[in-house]
Amino acid sequence: MKKFLVLGVLFILPIVAYLFFASGIHNFAKLPVLEEDIPELQLSENVQLEDKITVLGFLGTNIEREGGDLFNLNQKIFKSFAEFKDFQFLYLVPKDINLDELDRVKHELSLGVNLSNWHFVLTSQENINTVFKSLKTPYELTEDGGSPYIFIIDKKRNLRGRDDDEDYGVLYGYDSSDVAELSNKMKDDVKIILAEYRLALKKNNADR
Repeated sequence: MKKFLVLGVLFILPIVAYLFFASGIHNFAKLPVLEEDIPELQLSENVQLEDKITVLGFLGTNIEREGGDLFNLNQKIFKSFAEFKDFQFLYLVPKDINLDELDRVKHELSLGVNLSNWHFVLTSQENINTVFKSLKTPYELTEDGGSPYIFIIDKKRNLRGRDDDEDYGVLYGYDSSDVAELSNKMKDDVKIILAEYRLALKKNNADR
């Protein structure tokens, strides 16, 4: 009798635990939609939000100040998820930026990681302002036309974030200058949205 009890615990308990956690992920691990139907970007380059999970950022002209933020993102977020083909980083950059400085930063970011899914797109400050306002967040652009905040946009062009954050209540964007926020909040949220799409893909394949 003891033998059957031990065997039952060894075989049944892992299955029950798996079903419990799988059910929890399926039902609860979805990143809230904070704003729907973000307008598609009007850019000269062939880079779009539709059908991509996008980390959207706004790079001002002060590369010296913001360069550290980019390296934080590279180390804490991008490197961990760079292999996902539907995942991209997209930074809108003012046309009057120092291109030599931008190229230097891009080169340093590329050391040890493939930047093919990280786009820096030059555009007018007017267009940058329009895109930023379309997110409908409480944040403002800095004097150099950029922002330390970065945003998660899903494949349907919805802004994702937290609606019950313990520090902010509603968390629209993530402060790229705050390493702890990137590590403890944003990284988890990117994992959640990638898992959400993987589960949806598996379900669609199973239904077929």
